[in-house]
Amino acid sequence: MRRRLINSTLAVVLVVIAVFGVSLVIVETRTISSSAQERVDSEAVRLVSIVDSRLFGGEPVNPDILAEQSGAKRYALIEIPGRAPIEIGTRPEGSVIRGTAEGERGETVTVEESRSTITSEVGRTLLIIGAVALLAVIAAVLLAVRQANRLTSPLTDLAETAERLGSGDPRPRHKRYGVPELDRVADVLDASAERIARMLTAERRLAADASHQLRTPLTALSMRLEEVAVADDLDTVKEEATIALTQVERLTDVVERLLTNSRDPRTGSALAFDLDEVIKQQIEEWRPAYRSAGRAIVHSGKQGMRAVGTPGAVAQVLAALIENSLMHGGGTVALRTRVTGNQSVIEVTDEGPGVPADLGARIFERAVSGRSSTGIGLAVARDLAEADGGRLELLQQQPPVFALFLSREVRGRADEAARERPVR
Repeated sequence: MRRRLINSTLAVVLVVIAVFGVSLVIVETRTISSSAQERVDSEAVRLVSIVDSRLFGGEPVNPDILAEQSGAKRYALIEIPGRAPIEIGTRPEGSVIRGTAEGERGETVTVEESRSTITSEVGRTLLIIGAVALLAVIAAVLLAVRQANRLTSPLTDLAETAERLGSGDPRPRHKRYGVPELDRVADVLDASAERIARMLTAERRLAADASHQLRTPLTALSMRLEEVAVADDLDTVKEEATIALTQVERLTDVVERLLTNSRDPRTGSALAFDLDEVIKQQIEEWRPAYRSAGRAIVHSGKQGMRAVGTPGAVAQVLAALIENSLMHGGGTVALRTRVTGNQSVIEVTDEGPGVPADLGARIFERAVSGRSSTGIGLAVARDLAEADGGRLELLQQQPPVFALFLSREVRGRADEAARERPVR
């Protein structure tokens, strides 16, 4: 492309030089010839006037006097009737330009100039025109190279950007070139790079979230299946199998929820549900793990509350908080339910050292963890809570108190008077 731009520009310039250059040479040649003819004619008229003046005054007419008075620089022949011809200067050889004038007393003056003078002047003019044409060609080549570089370099950059996008490097370059069409292409590539980057980020985030969220349900399911495998009593096998099927359903719900959030974190199917059932199911699922760690998990507070949201999402949030207490907390883990305004609140606390002072609210940021962990669990829990119309907050750092706020379904005064009693 660069060569084509240079060649096309150079061809246009050469055509222009050829058309206007030839015309200029013809015009200049004619102008020089006409100017030379006017000079010899003018000198002949001047000489004849001098000869007339001297003849009228009876003064002598000779070559020296005429040459001195006229300042003639060309050959001149003065013919006076009854006298010998008078010559001034050296007669030129070859082709000449001749100018003639006649006086009032019959004298004739002829001035001649060699055509080689005109040829030399025309040659100098042609040399100047040729030099200007050469400068024009050089300037055109330089401008063509500059313009070609201005167009081809951005195209090369855009090709490299497209190649980077194809190779999996979606970083936008935000580079512009001052050419509207090329800048438009750059804008489109940058927008595509940003979309690809968001897609890759969403995929990586989905993979990390899925790995974190599915780890605990799969572990619990494996434990149930192991118990089924070693159980001899048919009733025990049926009970454990039923629990395992329930956990499979929860696992399916976790997967569907993760996929839904990866597409649009604000989509969901909110409904009124019983908080006690979700909390009971989580306590039963986590009690074996806590018993193995020599710790306890309890539930206390207001009973019979109903919240508006997605039971699966609430269960995942509680699972993340309970697992966080198991991994990083200590002592007994307590789930307390209470009502504040038009919201149902589930608080999760333990007797451990709590959240480090330097973390604070940053505990919900991804990849932020006070100990050796992925830093994903609480971030995913917060996203799930917000996507479900609620919110997850850290009310207290030491001892740690996490609170899940959900919209409350108010059914009647009987529910407002529900008893508060601990559940173990």
